Amino acid sequence: MTSPLDLTRVLEEEGYLIDKEAATTLFLALALEKPCLIEGPAGVGKTQLALALARVEKRKLIRLQCYEGLDLNKALYDWNYAKQLLRLQLSKTEDWDQIKVDLFSEEFLLSRPLLESILSQEPVLLLIDELDKSDEEFESFLLELLAEFQVTIPEIGTIYSNTKPVVILTSNNSRDFSDALRRRCIHIYLTYPSLEREISILSTQAPEISERLAKDVCEFVARVRKLPLQKLPSVSETIDFARALQSLHQTELNYGELMGTLSVLLKYPKDIAKLEERLRKWESEAAQRR
Repeated sequence: MTSPLDLTRVLEEEGYLIDKEAATTLFLALALEKPCLIEGPAGVGKTQLALALARVEKRKLIRLQCYEGLDLNKALYDWNYAKQLLRLQLSKTEDWDQIKVDLFSEEFLLSRPLLESILSQEPVLLLIDELDKSDEEFESFLLELLAEFQVTIPEIGTIYSNTKPVVILTSNNSRDFSDALRRRCIHIYLTYPSLEREISILSTQAPEISERLAKDVCEFVARVRKLPLQKLPSVSETIDFARALQSLHQTELNYGELMGTLSVLLKYPKDIAKLEERLRKWESEAAQRR
């Protein structure tokens, strides 16, 4: 790919529609071989962008799903204790200093996603998903990898990457990151798509949906996102909602026929109750206009 336009085109061929600004930023991250931090609300397509990029770049996807309490034993490396114990049992007559060296060699090392991405002999895309769910201590572990594409294991030393991985980090903005991490990354902020873009996404992902229903659904979801809900509907939930109405043989969206379908779009009972109440008001307003 020689330009952001090329990147936009190949991503669209994989079914991912990206705007010009985000495509330019992502292209520069790839060109400069810098990690890319993609931030934004849940459900705007951050992870899907990384997955689509792995496909168009023909890179092996290695994914680290972050969570509270994530540590190096799950993210970087661990030791094969069973194999080490067997080595001890078979080496009772050998010199202890030599055994100790052997026990903490690469032969007994278990690679976790971060180390696996460094050791891989084939091109890799490392996806560090929902980094904001991890704690600040884990964030500091990443700085060496993000800056030099290398990791240090105390018992072995520094391990350098065989093929420099493409690194994508995602965040739902539940907490902020340190300046040190931000300095090492190029940033993309994704938000909910415009009405026109969401209609295009829906038409691409669910071509069986009629043009009228797609337009009605996207206009409705855009209206729902203006409500003070606990969780706003994501793009994937827009697609599911349109398919649900299609399954009910609806050719257009009618407020009076949505009861029972809203759990496809919203995931919290309080949000559904709030929308049901608002629907009655919208239906009354629509009747008055007619």
